[in-house]
Amino acid sequence: MQARRAARELAFILFSQFEKSVAKYSKEDLNDIILKSVRVLTDSANSDLKLSLGKLVDFKNKMVDYEAEHEINLNRPMDASNIPVPLPKTSDMIERIDEITDVAEKALLALEIAEFTTLDSQSDVKDYAIRIVEEFQSHGAEVDDVIKKHSKNWDIERLVKMDKDILRIAIIELLYIQDAPMKVVVDEALELAKKYSTDDSYSFINGILAKVIAENGLA
Repeated sequence: MQARRAARELAFILFSQFEKSVAKYSKEDLNDIILKSVRVLTDSANSDLKLSLGKLVDFKNKMVDYEAEHEINLNRPMDASNIPVPLPKTSDMIERIDEITDVAEKALLALEIAEFTTLDSQSDVKDYAIRIVEEFQSHGAEVDDVIKKHSKNWDIERLVKMDKDILRIAIIELLYIQDAPMKVVVDEALELAKKYSTDDSYSFINGILAKVIAENGLA
């Protein structure tokens, strides 16, 4: 995982944990929240890995039962060992493997973010995440005005908080930090949307960011 990708996801986790006005948080507060976030990530990863292992065991048991209940083996003597049988439809197999892979990938991602954040050599992850938050502390009102302006027929106060936070992070990077390629910022925002938000979020966030880019001549 790239350091900036980890930093963006860490910034998203920071935003999700704010319980009051972002401006009221000191750098020390942010460091404390990051420490708690890393603990949350590792706990979540442990749970996801256990879930993935459980799905693997369940998958194996289903294969064992499928083999035992196949007509080839049902017609064999009681004391005879089962013999291998043809697998069910590939689509069924692929779907089950995809479920397991998805859970495992999320767990690995969480562990990578935690590792990036805690290693001294990767302190730029934490620093960049804090920089995003500090820029929002300075420009939060303008950023929310930008979201409001381009969210026609949407009340910003009623937007899904995850969508709003993803947009805030991306707009801060696009307009105030400006040291990452525009395409990378947008792609990373859309990845966060796919991972954390609703099915409609991808196109909604993509549309808002496209308007922000066009309006500010960033394309």
